[in-house]
Amino acid sequence: MESAFRTPDTSSVTVGVDGSQPARVAALWAAREAVRRDRPLHVVYGAGTDGRALHMSAETIERVRLGGLELLDDTAKAVSAEYPGLNVTTEFSRAGAVDSLHRAGRLHGTVVVGNRGLGGFDSLMLGSVGLETAAIATTPVIVVRGVEGTEETGTVLAAIRDPHDLLIARYAAREAELHKASLRLLHVWNVLQSVGEVVSMLDGIDEIAGGHAETLRAVTDVVYDEFPDLELRADAEKSVSVAGVLVEASRHADLLVMGGRRVPGPLGLAPNLGRATHSLLHHAHCPVLLIPRTGSD
Repeated sequence: MESAFRTPDTSSVTVGVDGSQPARVAALWAAREAVRRDRPLHVVYGAGTDGRALHMSAETIERVRLGGLELLDDTAKAVSAEYPGLNVTTEFSRAGAVDSLHRAGRLHGTVVVGNRGLGGFDSLMLGSVGLETAAIATTPVIVVRGVEGTEETGTVLAAIRDPHDLLIARYAAREAELHKASLRLLHVWNVLQSVGEVVSMLDGIDEIAGGHAETLRAVTDVVYDEFPDLELRADAEKSVSVAGVLVEASRHADLLVMGGRRVPGPLGLAPNLGRATHSLLHHAHCPVLLIPRTGSD
């Protein structure tokens, strides 16, 4: 499966700001990520005035514009003070938050959002704008959470579901190199989904476990060959809660990389990210990087 987007070391970083503290934290985290990649940082403010122009006075629209420009300027100054050599660009968009980030992501690469927010980005909160951005993105999306008051662990964690996630493993390996960190590949399988809830069927659990271990081994062997200098660990675990295991594992990681698998919405509505991804975006203890996965895989 070939990558449809740039690798971390060739992808610039776009971050959405809205005046909230989580968005400011996300901007500073995104700046550090841009420095690691030796790529520029693009800061976007989505005012959403286009969709409300008929219901807003010209004075209100101008006030929103000036406030957005001021926020962008303040954010750029804060980032430049922390990372003086970083190339920072800003963009004021009259479009809504999701459209602004989606368009900027196509141009610049990775999109970074805070785990919740207020103000000009139309309440940038997971469950609304953040989740919708991740659900429709065609480029990687990082939701920044669990970074305040914590020290780096020196580990990048990658969630491996099946052999198609070799792309995710390769991307995570490059992130680990940029972070100067080790990489942990973690394959978690739901024992109830594998054997059903009939206790007598558990007799074949060893055979099923062996199949899952082989799935992880196939991905791990390729990563070993392509990244021989990378410290690599691979684990396969069974549980009744895939999300629960990954959330706990995220306590010991600086970044969780996983495939943003899209589940079709009801009655043809917009796709969603699935229950496990939802749980991780709400409860992970470190930033979550979602790699878009499309097609029937």
